[in-house]
Amino acid sequence: MSGRLYGVGLGPGDPELVTLKAARLIGAARVIAYPTLAGAESFARRIAAGLIAPDVREIVMDVPMVVERGPAQAAYDAGAEAIAEALAAGEDVVCLCEGDPFFYGSFMYLFARLEGRFAVEIVPGVTSVSASSARARLPLVARNERLEVIPGPLPEAEMAARIAAADSVAIMKVGRHLAKIRAVLAGLGLEGRAVYVERATLPEEVVVPLCDAPETAPYFSMILVRKGNDPWL
Repeated sequence: MSGRLYGVGLGPGDPELVTLKAARLIGAARVIAYPTLAGAESFARRIAAGLIAPDVREIVMDVPMVVERGPAQAAYDAGAEAIAEALAAGEDVVCLCEGDPFFYGSFMYLFARLEGRFAVEIVPGVTSVSASSARARLPLVARNERLEVIPGPLPEAEMAARIAAADSVAIMKVGRHLAKIRAVLAGLGLEGRAVYVERATLPEEVVVPLCDAPETAPYFSMILVRKGNDPWL
């Protein structure tokens, strides 16, 4: 019989935010898989390091950091086939996913290639939006309010329109788009209501008003904006 593939969410970085189910599966795993970016250390593996058995077999998927989709798709193709070989041999495979597997998660690319061929189970994790909201002590939505999650690479006009239509906003993948995002929020009169969160839940975490944010931001950063009054008060 074929093995089962587990897409296991690990949360935003703090190992104590890994769920009990994820910890159990990782601790029992004989084969794990995870992506790296351009040969760098795997953030997902670093989160789970204390749970991984010393004799586990590791399938490493090195995903190039380039704009073109082709190289990354080839990396996921190769990773999916390596995972498929283990599954076909009857081995379960636990795929480590920072955050949540289906919330901007790389696991969805493996899922698209392997679901239907093998049994796949998704183990959700704490999202970066939830973690950043908690660390910023900023409730995002209540009652019938609408939260918009926006990727930083969006064009300015589209970003401005989406922010204008929402009650609260989480802008992800800030990185090199920080200056553009600042300009959009300033144009909407919202820069004073924005909070900048960098590497939420990690020792090097930064949580400050956007006006006090650094000039450059890493990929793992987010801007939260709550526009309305607080209906819970």
